[in-house]
Amino acid sequence: MITKENILAIAKKTILSESEAITKLIDFLDENFYEAVQRIYESKGRLIVTGIGKSAIIAQKMVATFNSTGTPSMFLHAAEAIHGDLGMIQNDDVIICISKSGNSPEIKVLVPLLKRFGNTLIAITGNTTSFLAKGSDLVLNTTVDTEACPINLAPTNSTTAQLVMGDALAVCLMEMRDFKPEDFAVYHPGGALGKKLLLRVKDMIEHSLKPAVTPDTSIKKAIFEISEKRLGVTAVIEDNKIVGIITDGDIRRMLNDVDTIADLTAKDIMSKNPKVVSSETMAVDALNILEDFSITQLIVADNGEYKGVLHLHDILKEGIV
Repeated sequence: MITKENILAIAKKTILSESEAITKLIDFLDENFYEAVQRIYESKGRLIVTGIGKSAIIAQKMVATFNSTGTPSMFLHAAEAIHGDLGMIQNDDVIICISKSGNSPEIKVLVPLLKRFGNTLIAITGNTTSFLAKGSDLVLNTTVDTEACPINLAPTNSTTAQLVMGDALAVCLMEMRDFKPEDFAVYHPGGALGKKLLLRVKDMIEHSLKPAVTPDTSIKKAIFEISEKRLGVTAVIEDNKIVGIITDGDIRRMLNDVDTIADLTAKDIMSKNPKVVSSETMAVDALNILEDFSITQLIVADNGEYKGVLHLHDILKEGIV
């Protein structure tokens, strides 16, 4: 009977086996790897990554990684290549072909066709004497002693090794391109990650209301302004400059301290020197300011010109937290 202890032991053995296979890749890094990185970096074309079976799935993941880190790439299925998809290959493209054995029928058909175009062909294979290895310009060795699979058949260690070799290439290319977070954002504009890297304050206040009163505005009218604009705050403006801010909290504190508001004006209860950000401020930086000062609103102004109010809820709605 398989017990909980047995299952956990099998899982640990699998992870250990794959980690050891990855570690051994370090010893396989040589001039071929260096040259592969150089040729991809210097290429004026794209990086075409091809494979069959499980290796094709690894190839697709590699393409996704390369594309998102600044190396234009395309996936070519080895079986479909000979039925018309070879047409995607252009003269300046570099090709990576992935195969554990390097001797599968599809690979044997494909390699001579790829070489016919004169492109640089890089093999990622676990068999350095294979048909693929012998037909390639450069060989990246991903040999594994065994698979983690208990019957040593299902690709496990071998596909993990292929994946890690692809990641090593991608990271080297990122370093060579001096790839920065801003570059990463260009390729990841959607979702929380993209918004953290791209979204600016101006994108969130473009259609928002701009509550504003003057220093001499009565408290009653200031309360109406705060309630009408529904941002829990109003800016206090004098001579087109922001001189203060009144929040819901300021109103509550005032009501606790006075018996009548008839003679009070905005300047009597406003907070001077409010926290101000420009419309070009990154949303994530604005969020940090809100958190640092334990506030929920920020005045937005460009060169002293009042642009609106950024509320914590605006940031939360964008899902970047």
